[in-house]
Order: sequence, then C-alpha cells, then structure tokens
Amino acid sequence: MKSKMIKILKFKKKKIKKKISFNNFLKILLIFLFSLSTFLLGILYEKIVSSSRSSEEFEVSQKVGSKELASIQNKVIKENYVFKIKWGDLGKRMVEDGVIDKTKLAQAVSGSDNLPKDLDKYFSDEQNKIEVNQKNAQFWVDVLWGLGLANKNKILEEGSMTADGDASNFASTGGWTLGIGEPMSHYSGHSYIILSDKEQKIVEEIAGNIYRPCCDNPTLFPDCNHGMAALGLIELMVSQGISIDEIYKTVLAFNTYWFPETYLNTAYYFKSINRDYSKATPKEILSKTYSSGTGAGNIQREVGAIQWFDSGSGGSCGA
Repeated sequence: MKSKMIKILKFKKKKIKKKISFNNFLKILLIFLFSLSTFLLGILYEKIVSSSRSSEEFEVSQKVGSKELASIQNKVIKENYVFKIKWGDLGKRMVEDGVIDKTKLAQAVSGSDNLPKDLDKYFSDEQNKIEVNQKNAQFWVDVLWGLGLANKNKILEEGSMTADGDASNFASTGGWTLGIGEPMSHYSGHSYIILSDKEQKIVEEIAGNIYRPCCDNPTLFPDCNHGMAALGLIELMVSQGISIDEIYKTVLAFNTYWFPETYLNTAYYFKSINRDYSKATPKEILSKTYSSGTGAGNIQREVGAIQWFDSGSGGSCGA
C-alpha cells in the first residue's frame, strides 16, 4: 500500500512539473510573439512615415521640375515671330501656276475649304512680312514646301536629289499632294526666285549647315517636306540680301515650331552642362550635332523622357 502511494505521488509530481514547464513555454512564446509584433509594427510605421516623406519630397521635386520646364519652354517656344521677309505675290503666283491648290491647302491646314483670313492674305495682297507661330506652323511647312519644290534651282537639278537619276520618289516630291497635276511637273519648274552666282553659293553653304531631326540629311538634300520648306525659305531670304546670321536665326525659329521637342530637349541638355541655350548661335543649334536625326536622338538619350507641356507641332513629313 505504501509503495503504491509513493508511485501515485511521483506521478503527480511529474504531472505538475510538466504543467509548470508548459506554462513557462507559453509565457516565453507570448513574450516572443509580443516582441516580434512590436518589432514588425515599428518597421511598418517607419515604412509608412518614409513613404509619406518620399511622397512629399516627390511632389515638391515635381513642382520645382515643372517650374524649371515651364521656364525653359517659355524661352525656347516664343509666342510668335514677325520677320521682315517680303513675301510679295508669291502665294498668288503659286496658285495661278497650279503649284498650290488653295482648297487642298485649306483642307490640310484647317479642315475646311477656305483658309482663315490671317492665312489667306498671303495669297491675295502683297505681304512685306511673314508671321509664324505655333498655330500657323503647319501652314508655313506646306507653303514653303511648295516654294522649295517648284522654284528652279541647281540644288534640285544637280544635287543629291538627282544622284540616282530619279527625284520623284522622295517624300518631298512624291508626297506633294497639295498642287494641281503631278508633283514632278512643278519640280524646279518655276522661276520664282532668281539668284546670282554669289547668292547661289550662299544658299548652298547655308543649306549644307542646316539639319532637321526627321532624318540625317542637310537642307542641301531636301528629301522631305521640312527640308524643302527650309530650302525655299533660305532662297527667299538670300535673294533679299538678308544677313547670313539672320537667316540661321529665322530658320531656327521655323524649325522650333516644326520640331518643338527637339529644341526643348536641347535647351534642357545645355542647362544640364551649364550652357545657356539663348547664347548658343542658331548655326550651332541647327548643326548635325543637335538638329539631325542622330544628333536629336543622342540628346534625347542624354536627357531622358521629359514630359513637356503641350507645345504644338508642325506636323509630320507629309501634307
């Protein structure tokens, strides 16, 4: 009996020990879980605070960035330019010769059969100045394209356009759909601008230095509408004795409306290397380094994707 009691007591002691050890385990587990949860809550709090701080900093940086971009854009994209270039009756003559069909031009520019008064004046009264802005940039691409295409010049007859014997398949020739008849029936076929030998050399020199970002060709090889438009503009200004510096400045103004993002990116790039875009010469900005397709692409990669405000566009390489 006595030995039986001893066995029972030993068993109860073991049971109590097990209960005590289990209770200790629970306490340790609870302490561990509490510590872990506190630690995790601390991390979560830091994440929330950090995220909030980053968000605020991002918003501030965005505001500063937006102000900087707006400042650059206001300097590069002017509201308008008025150039003392005698347009005379060129528009009227091109319509009479069938180089330009006014109805087709109006439809391409405004979507209606008639041009607005501020544009129609270039086909009626003699004009002694040319105004260009974001709104009429496409109009000037098309009209100057027609002038460059139709005006008789050695560049069209003896230059890169005829190197393969047929100039009809370029965007600037085959793509001309705003006239009457086949484009090549007007190609270098009208003596609108008569140049002396000296003036012709100046045109060729300037045209060889001016590029556009839709390709890698200079204006001396006007295989697209922008190149042909720039050629017509250069010929017109040289014939009127306008200075070479002023010609570069004028072409840059037109190019800026036709390819706004290219020149905004260039201005931003200049700022990033501590250069003042406004102090760079138009000739340098229009060079292959910055204004050719390759040059503009290089600048784009340098500055990355920039969300510029709506700056308009002079259209694609078609009518």
